[in-house]
Parts: sequence; structure tokens; C-alpha cells
Amino acid sequence: MADITAAMVKDLREKSGAGMMDCKKALSENAGDMDQAMDWLRTKGLAAAAKKSSRTAAEGLVGVAVSGTKGAAVEVNSETDFVAKNDQFQSFVRDVTQIALAKGGDIESLKSQAMPSGKTVEEVLTNNVATIGENQSLRRSRTLEVSKGAVVPYIHNAAAPGLGKIGVLVALESEASDEALQALGKQLAMHIAAAFPKALNESDLDEAEIERERAIATEKAAESGKPADIIAKMVEGGIAKYRKEHALVSQLFVMDGKTKISDVVAKAGKDAGAEIKLVDYVRFQLGEGIEKEQSDFAAEVAAASGVPQA
Repeated sequence: MADITAAMVKDLREKSGAGMMDCKKALSENAGDMDQAMDWLRTKGLAAAAKKSSRTAAEGLVGVAVSGTKGAAVEVNSETDFVAKNDQFQSFVRDVTQIALAKGGDIESLKSQAMPSGKTVEEVLTNNVATIGENQSLRRSRTLEVSKGAVVPYIHNAAAPGLGKIGVLVALESEASDEALQALGKQLAMHIAAAFPKALNESDLDEAEIERERAIATEKAAESGKPADIIAKMVEGGIAKYRKEHALVSQLFVMDGKTKISDVVAKAGKDAGAEIKLVDYVRFQLGEGIEKEQSDFAAEVAAASGVPQA
């Protein structure tokens, strides 16, 4: 049996919200595996579904920019929020976003592109680390483009124009007026920022994640003691609900809580006198999916001074 430490129990408790003894039992039952222990807690109804990907766990900025029918989003990370307020750092993120808009979103290619100073993106980033005094990284970038229509940008929790904690791009293909597309795109982008869809359509959802949800739902349903055919229906009903709740086009619009996004787009097209297609989107939330190491400042000071903690 794996040794279950207090730190492991504390970590699982913070991630799951479950009680300390339940967390200790979950880890013991699953040989100390954190992910399996989380699933175990969920099957017992002791923890809410984990949303690691929506948890902000790193600092820095997301930048978005649009030109004509093309848009780009970039995320640059730093160690502290203080750096995100630094003019040098903000200028770097803004410049890199513009380069991505012009040259494309491939991250490795982006690093080799020239900045206004003539140095490459990677060279300027290395220099910024030295001068600002914090580790920084160009984490990801993506571009969207339509042949006709609009790519609409949105920044949530803006730190400066085009820069913030959450950046969204919405790609709309249509012959409708730019005014109509901008209005719809802004509403959809605000929904995306709030509702955190995992894919555009249900068919685009990660099947490995679906199967994981199916396994958890099956185990929970089995504990009901109902017949196998009823359990099967319960599981499939749960999976169908999961697909609808996590695919953008089938989500309920956050602004009214009752209209599907696909219907919102269809109505906007009818009102504009031209069909509108929601063809893609990007949602970058600062630090999503990054586990940020937590430090105990008092403990660090005590350790450095040689004074034992009480």
C-alpha cells in the first residue's frame, strides 16, 4: 500500500472539497493516485466534478487582436500578477499577438519571428526574463479566419486594451452586415467566457473524457440497485446531458438561460436577413490546466532563519 501523506490528503481535500477522512480513504483505496482518488470521491457523491481546466493557476496575460476577417489569441505566462501590470510585459504580449495575427498561430514558428526591435520573439522573451526578474513563457497561440463575415474579439477582466485574464475569439461566416455580426459575436463571446464550452459541437467533444464520465456514471448508477436496463438508460441519459452542457451550440444562452446557442445564431441570421454560421471559437483563460505550486511564506522564512515552527 502506498504511503499516504498529510500533504496528499490536504491537496485532494482542496481539489475536491470532500472531508479529510474521505480524502484519506479515497487515496488509500486507490494506492495514492490523485486522479483515481478524485474519481472515487465523485462516484461516492463526495466531490463535485473536477474542473481543473477552468481553474486559473498561473499569472500573466492573454492577448487578442483582429484584422479584417482574421483574429489571433496568445497567452504569455509569468510568475506573479505584478508582471502582468508591467508596461514592458504588456507591450511584449501585444506585439506577439500582432505577429501571430500576421504570421499564424504555430507556437514554435512564432518564437522565431522578428519583433519590432529586430530581435526574435524568443530573444526578446529571454531578455525580458533577465530585466524583469521573473520566469516567463510563451505558452500558446491560435488564429481564426473566415472567407466572409467576421472574427469578433472579447477580453474579460481587461488589464489593458486587448489584454486580460480571459480572451475569446468568435468566427462567424455570413453575408450579413458587420454591425449585426459584431453584435452577435460580442454576445456569443461573453457567453463563451462565462460558460466555458469544451467544443463547438457534441461530436467534437473528447471521447476519452466522455468514456471517463461514462465509467463514473455507471458506477454511481450501479449503487442504486436498479435493474441493468434501467441503469443503462440512466447512464446514457447522463452522457447525453453532459454532451449538451459542454458543446457550445447546444448550451443554453447565459443571458436568458433557456435558448440554445444554435437558436440564438439562427435568429440573429433571420433578423439580419442573411444566414449566419458559427464556424469556430477560441477561449484562452489565463493559466487553465496549469497546477500552480503553493508556498507557505512563513514556513519558508522560518526554514531560512533556522527557527523551528511551533
